[in-house]
Amino acid sequence: MATRAKSEFTCSECGWASAKWVGQCGECQQWNTLVEGSAGGARGLGVVKSIKPTNIVGSAAARPITEVSSQNVASRSTRVAEFDRVLGGGLVPGAVVLLSGEPGVGKSTLLLEVAAKTAQSGLRVLYVSGEESVGQIRLRAERTSALSENLFLASETDLSSVLGQIDAITPDLVVVDSVQTISAAELDGAAGMPAQIREVAANLIRVAKERDLPIVLVGHVTKDGTIAGPRVLEHLVDVVCHFEGDRQTSLRFVRSLKNRFGPTDEVGCFEMTGEGIREVSDPSGLFLSRPEVPVSGTCVTVTVEGRRALIAEVQALVVKSSSPQPRRVVNGVDSSRVAMLLAVLERRAGLRVGEMDVYVSTVGGVRITEPAADLAIAVAIASAVHDKPIAHDLVAYGEISLAGEIRKVSNSKQRANEAARLGFTRQVDSEVGGLKQALALALNW
Repeated sequence: MATRAKSEFTCSECGWASAKWVGQCGECQQWNTLVEGSAGGARGLGVVKSIKPTNIVGSAAARPITEVSSQNVASRSTRVAEFDRVLGGGLVPGAVVLLSGEPGVGKSTLLLEVAAKTAQSGLRVLYVSGEESVGQIRLRAERTSALSENLFLASETDLSSVLGQIDAITPDLVVVDSVQTISAAELDGAAGMPAQIREVAANLIRVAKERDLPIVLVGHVTKDGTIAGPRVLEHLVDVVCHFEGDRQTSLRFVRSLKNRFGPTDEVGCFEMTGEGIREVSDPSGLFLSRPEVPVSGTCVTVTVEGRRALIAEVQALVVKSSSPQPRRVVNGVDSSRVAMLLAVLERRAGLRVGEMDVYVSTVGGVRITEPAADLAIAVAIASAVHDKPIAHDLVAYGEISLAGEIRKVSNSKQRANEAARLGFTRQVDSEVGGLKQALALALNW
């Protein structure tokens, strides 16, 4: 009588194995990721096979680091300056870049622009799409003026076909849109499954390293904003970028989450237009709404995104509440931060806002998360309460503590230079003293 093959349950995220099914992985703590499969002979018996070492000869032998040349790994510009800023200067030969983002944010439009400008410089580019036909890509390329004889299009969902296209075209850059739509026929499971994504990514990375071929992968995101698939995908690639933006505005940001060749605090700014995507080298003007006559409840601040200083405007509206529980509505700033500032304003500055409805928003859809915007929010609220506008040439930045102190913020010199470049001659920061002094200076100009 034949014995039944012993089965085990393996986590699709991290590979942790269990003899029986459990709801939560004991290694990565993910839920409902264990998949049943037959246990391997050696693993099921608990036997570890010895692996014989390989004789390393020739160029494969390890060398001292001082003898390794770095001439062939210099970065190459993508001809899109804002994307180069995030990448750390451009694409490094053999680098694999993963670009993620919400559906419809413009990932394919951005990469088609990168592919077209690279092709127009004389290099061969292969754009592989598993989501669109070549005719659909051509229509989009005509609309965005992204046509070039050196740009080759392919609509493939099979990994072997993708590798065959790379062999046939011998490109200088490959764009795969997206890694979740490509599958390997040798593996069971549909495209997008963790095992498929691992196999596809591993083969593309191998080709990139062997041929010094830069490859850009598009990655889908889940409903909570994380990259779909196994976490190991982010570990395998060299650069992880996130493309983000509000559907209600045209502004888009590319942020670097991981970069082996450059900083991870850079931000690239783009604007979506009817003709495609446009670089915004100086985005400060998009975040300002300056009427000719000063209006109460507005204050300009200087935020730092990565290593870039940006001018942003905060607006506040304060009205008497008609309900027992006053409303606190915010847009573009942290709601808990605004609630804390309201408490500090009432306790430390004597501003009566407990029975008022308070609305705080930013201009242009920009989201401000750093504490340096505390002082600008407080000044805008105080200006709205007293119905007194502040000067057009005044900016405020500084972190406010619970004791009503204004703390120094990082990159103060960079913020001051950016404000002066745009014509703001008056600054209210930690040098003026406490919160009361800062409000008095801002409102009594």
